[in-house]
Amino acid sequence: MASESKDGAAIPVLAIAASMVSTYAGAAFAKHLFPLVGSEGVVGLRVGLSALLLAGFARPWRALPSRADLPWLLLYGLALGSMNLLIYRAFSRIPIGIAVSIEVMGPLAVVLLSSRRARDFAWVACAGFGLWLLLPLRGSSAALDPVGIAYAAGAAFCWALYIVFGKRASQARGSGIVAWGMLAASVFIVPIGAHYAGSALLSPFVLAAGLAVAVLSSAAPYTLEMIALRRLPRRVFGILVSSSPAVAALAGFVVLGERLAPVQWIGIALVILACGATAASASD
Repeated sequence: MASESKDGAAIPVLAIAASMVSTYAGAAFAKHLFPLVGSEGVVGLRVGLSALLLAGFARPWRALPSRADLPWLLLYGLALGSMNLLIYRAFSRIPIGIAVSIEVMGPLAVVLLSSRRARDFAWVACAGFGLWLLLPLRGSSAALDPVGIAYAAGAAFCWALYIVFGKRASQARGSGIVAWGMLAASVFIVPIGAHYAGSALLSPFVLAAGLAVAVLSSAAPYTLEMIALRRLPRRVFGILVSSSPAVAALAGFVVLGERLAPVQWIGIALVILACGATAASASD
């Protein structure tokens, strides 16, 4: 019985690990497409194809949301699409691990803005020091594109909005909330991708590669996260997801050969520590 219990507990943990590996392996693979269709074109493919895949699986039209819920679903989709667009633009300019380390400041800020505990603010200081080690704020740091840093910061802000609007949208009547959100995101993201990439998006190779990115970075991770969320407390889920920057950095190194300095790895570790500790102290 004890063995069965351990096996059952391991399933959601493995699901989260597989979700993060899939997400950032897909993002690293997507960078190979940037020279062909740009980051905007890749995001257009990812969001558009993911919307079709999720709609096909969830079939959200079977139970439509109410009219009162539509604004929240649109805001949720706007935040989702903007977050994807900005973080991929960041990926095109700075290493993936650094971009994700900046991006996770968004969820951390959501927790802290609702907190009144001194220890949470101490973790903000820890995360801030980690960012100081990551970013070119010291003379010995390797230069980073400031525009890429700004895009990652914008993605962090949109991730925070995604959490706020997603929480409200999750209360909507009907099914397939994520599918509706992805469809809403595709309404404005796909035209942006088409504007930047043009007819190159219709290349069979690009479409096939875009489908792979959509499966790796959206369809598969969302499915795996649902498996984990059904079995894990939100606090444990948050702790596990806080390791995203390290997974992203490893994906960037293995797939793209992106190398970080030792001090930057320390910075990533401090960001992970701050996010994990904040998640551990949050109430379920």
